[in-house]
Amino acid sequence: MNNSDFTCPQCGSAAAEHGLRLLLLGSGGREHALAWKIAQSPLVQTLYIAPGNPGTSAVGVNVALSPSDFPAVATFVKEHSVDMVVCGPEQPLVDGLADYLAADPDTAGVAFIGPKKAGAALEGSKDFAKAFMLRHCIPTAAYRTFDGTMAAEAKQYLRTLTPPLVLKADGLCAGKGVLILPTHAEAGQALDEMLGGKFGTASARVVIEEYLHGIELSVFALVDGNGGYVILPEAKDYKRIGEGDTGPNTGGMGSVSPVPFADADFMRRVEEEVVKPTVRGLVEDGIPYKGFVFFGLMNCGGAPKVIEYNCRMGDPETETVMLRLKSDLVPLLQATADGTLAGMQAEADPRAAACVMLVSGGYPGSYPKGFPIIGTAEAESVVFHAGTAEKDGTLVTAGGRVLAVSSYGATLKDALATSFSGATQIDFQGKYFRRDIGSDVL
Repeated sequence: MNNSDFTCPQCGSAAAEHGLRLLLLGSGGREHALAWKIAQSPLVQTLYIAPGNPGTSAVGVNVALSPSDFPAVATFVKEHSVDMVVCGPEQPLVDGLADYLAADPDTAGVAFIGPKKAGAALEGSKDFAKAFMLRHCIPTAAYRTFDGTMAAEAKQYLRTLTPPLVLKADGLCAGKGVLILPTHAEAGQALDEMLGGKFGTASARVVIEEYLHGIELSVFALVDGNGGYVILPEAKDYKRIGEGDTGPNTGGMGSVSPVPFADADFMRRVEEEVVKPTVRGLVEDGIPYKGFVFFGLMNCGGAPKVIEYNCRMGDPETETVMLRLKSDLVPLLQATADGTLAGMQAEADPRAAACVMLVSGGYPGSYPKGFPIIGTAEAESVVFHAGTAEKDGTLVTAGGRVLAVSSYGATLKDALATSFSGATQIDFQGKYFRRDIGSDVL
């Protein structure tokens, strides 16, 4: 497919005549990786990132705009003749940004990558997602959902399960709403805390499910709303703060791609047993969905089971998946918006990719900010910014997860060695990173 295949939804002219104007929403490492990849496309004339970060400013135009300010997003799209909006984070999708823009006659024709509110409920409500899986015979863990009026019944259900025990806040918790408890007593206490407001309204309902034994991985697909889909390179991320997968969950401490145990036979099962039924189920249920689907999977002795859905790309998986996506991303995004993905494929780079996250001391708890960062230019890696800012011309820390040091390698071992080297070279006060990323699959 080439430039002449694409037309501007605003003026109807071929994309090659003026190039596409894209607005990417978000400010983290995921968005920097997406911006890095989108900016490489010859189809793109201008890439805006709102609000972006110091890293995205090197590949596009940062815009002081909140993705949650729907009227401001719509106004920007109109005033700058934006052809396509790509939504990075989940919250605007769960809150209905796609629906908002579709309801405005001036923005309804603009391509939008991200599901409408009904589809985003796959991530916005764990209970909705589990019921969807059950309805469409998609393999997942046994579960039940309880609210604050059902605490006694919930504890009785807990006692029917063999530890460890899994408790999930029904709503969005920035990746921190899943608890795995070793005993019934600890699970009961955690349940009381969650139903009592530990995660605010997100844990007003709690999903309790059986613990799945296996090894996790993440699979990603673009879905076009018409039954068409394209599977992107898979990845494996590392969620806990401590080496050996110890300590509390984080937004992600690193990732690797490809995943050695996800061989051709396993990925065929993923496509047949998980991806196809999900895509078919969305169409059958009349759920409008044009965008990324993240399948959080567990490999249970060769059988894939779904842990969760996300309605967007993962972070820090995007920081390795975009390195390994050899195909131009923009034609895939345009076909997603047009409903013409069927028959298209995503070509993967044969090289491996590894990402190591540099985080602030104290994360995922409280942590100080504003420390100068040095050494990013010297690293032989692609350094994606996740939580940085510029202060008086100096790059400083501005978040818990600060930088994603991502690297290619002929092998996964080589890619990891380069990322660890870069992680050592880059420095800021309180810097921490896990030195065992990828060690479990090497």
